Amino acid sequence: MIDASFTEQLIRALGEGSVAAFQLRLKGIDDHAIAALAPPLQRACADVEVAFIINDSIGLCKRLGADGVHLGQDDGDPREAREILGKEAQIGVTCHDSRHLAMEAGEAGADYVAFGAFYPTTTKETASPHPDPAILTWWQTLFGAPCVAIGGITPENARPLVEAGADFLAVSSAIWTGDPAERVRAFAEVMRHPFTGR
Repeated sequence: MIDASFTEQLIRALGEGSVAAFQLRLKGIDDHAIAALAPPLQRACADVEVAFIINDSIGLCKRLGADGVHLGQDDGDPREAREILGKEAQIGVTCHDSRHLAMEAGEAGADYVAFGAFYPTTTKETASPHPDPAILTWWQTLFGAPCVAIGGITPENARPLVEAGADFLAVSSAIWTGDPAERVRAFAEVMRHPFTGR
């Protein structure tokens, strides 16, 4: 649960300077409870100019004045989110293993698309097959918006996804089950030096 200790860990992780965004994702509690927990985390992000993204809820994003929202396939249309949140909001969409869903999200004005889960994960249920990393290369070849790889990613298995074209890696348990700052450094190293020369 989010408490002062978690906020301190987040500040340490963000202090590494390699984090583009923090997504507040709290399943099983309502928006009012999330809104009460959010302010110290939002301040921590603002202090280092890291985007503060709300998971799933356009309304909560608007209420908190967050930097953006990440939408699952059942969480609303990017066009609706843009109308409600304004042109400056960052809007991302989970597209699983589907090129069709990704193209639809891009046409609807999403700022980024997310593919995955690439690896087994306990963070969320995944009904879709694990996509081939080639979907990242396909997206990069044809479209300008960034793509994000999600699902079970660790510093040890991230390299093929970065080599395939992932602009960003969305990670959760790989950060919070260890020392957050140390884990951020490990991910940053993979992002800086993705190619193995194979």
